[in-house]
Amino acid sequence: MNDLGEELVKAFLEEYGTVRHHIDSFNSFMTRGMQAVVDETGELLPAIIPHGAKEYKIRFGNVSVGNPVVKEADGSMNKILPFEARIRQITYEAPITLELFVEQDGIRKDPVIAELGSLPIMLKSNACYLSKMGGRDLIENGEDPTDPGGYFVINGTERVLIAIEDLGPNTPLLEEKKNGPVTHAARLFSEAPGIRIPHLFERLQDGTVRVSFGRIAKLPVGVLGMALGLESDEEIGNSISENPDLMEDVMVNLETIEESKNVEDALDWIGRQLKIGQGKEYRVQRVQELIDQYLLPHIGRGPSSRREKAIYLGKITERLIKLHYGLLKEDDKDHYSNKRLKLAGELMEQLFRASFKAMVNDMKYSFERITKRGREPPIETIVRSQLLTGRLRSALATGYWVGSRTGVSQHLQRLNYLDTLSHLRRVLSPLTTSQPHFEARELHPTHWGKLCASETPEGQNIGLRKNLALTARVTHGTDESEVRKFLASNGVELAENSGKK
Repeated sequence: MNDLGEELVKAFLEEYGTVRHHIDSFNSFMTRGMQAVVDETGELLPAIIPHGAKEYKIRFGNVSVGNPVVKEADGSMNKILPFEARIRQITYEAPITLELFVEQDGIRKDPVIAELGSLPIMLKSNACYLSKMGGRDLIENGEDPTDPGGYFVINGTERVLIAIEDLGPNTPLLEEKKNGPVTHAARLFSEAPGIRIPHLFERLQDGTVRVSFGRIAKLPVGVLGMALGLESDEEIGNSISENPDLMEDVMVNLETIEESKNVEDALDWIGRQLKIGQGKEYRVQRVQELIDQYLLPHIGRGPSSRREKAIYLGKITERLIKLHYGLLKEDDKDHYSNKRLKLAGELMEQLFRASFKAMVNDMKYSFERITKRGREPPIETIVRSQLLTGRLRSALATGYWVGSRTGVSQHLQRLNYLDTLSHLRRVLSPLTTSQPHFEARELHPTHWGKLCASETPEGQNIGLRKNLALTARVTHGTDESEVRKFLASNGVELAENSGKK
């Protein structure tokens, strides 16, 4: 049996390796994540346009990553390998190019290929030369054939991105409250590309449910449901629950909308609660914008998603009511099914998104500054590639990441081979070391097979710095559109279609 186990572990490591999770994640970032970030922005609309043009925009097309090169002092571009990058103390990186289309008065001109900057390349990823080399070739090029890759070479220093453990987004977690006016609550982090909004749903002692999101606090769920387009008491009640045993609690929440007779009244009531002035029309429009942008952005960020959001609010309210009556149990936030790992690809996508937005603003400023002088600049000249390159390099070199998070990038430990593997499989908790967090530091039964039960430091960091178990694999998310198509094709009525004729 021991021989069989040894063969299974050996076969697993030969097929998946020890850092496959980071490499696959980074490959996904290069093939899909970067393009998704570019598509989010879509186009650049300068405020100052060339003379004689009525409409002018710069559209973004396909983004691509080349092979690692180094720009020499004479301006030539040469192929570079990680060994040379270490010796010369330079960064192992590849150029990023982007298609730019000028669209003037509805006429699109030929595309221009502009260099956005350089992307640090993870060793053994698809863009790395080492991924296509065998053992003998690796030795000839100064590399250890048993080195797993999964890290970067920044200014000659090996840097590794540490996986970050966090609560799963877009999933409400129920909890009971022991003291105060709130009896039960549900917390939810609604996450869409480039935005993460905390939501809090609270059931008060009188049975009413209040919703808080972002900086907007304690709106009655009934009023919010009407503001989202559920115009009648029956619609709002059915969105919460049709269970007759829960109808008393449903009616309590319907009583909070007595002042509002229609959608506009509900929006105006919310606007007055938020102290938005300048007349009813402005209040209504402003509240609609706030709801569309910041309420449950993972469902959608436009008018077409309002009905889905209303139904979603109703279902969370129903869960809170069931929790109150003991029909549901509170969620265990330390259960590992409620956790997600942010790997190298997702962390790089966060960094690239912030850097790309800064670059687009710089492009806009450069274009307007030159156009103001009466000249239309060649599009490729308004791209300052060193801006994006500098931001990416700096974050990887210092570990200072988007959202003021530190320690994301660390100097790869080379004390011995096992120490290196341990560092590449490390998992960081977002909790601070200065506070107790006793439950978070304990070993949870669901860690079995996922995290190593022994490999965590002693002292105050115990339980906050973990390592993946040797044979643990990290799965990746599924495209939501494919799930929707599958459900619709099998007769499931989707929320956005419910109630429509």
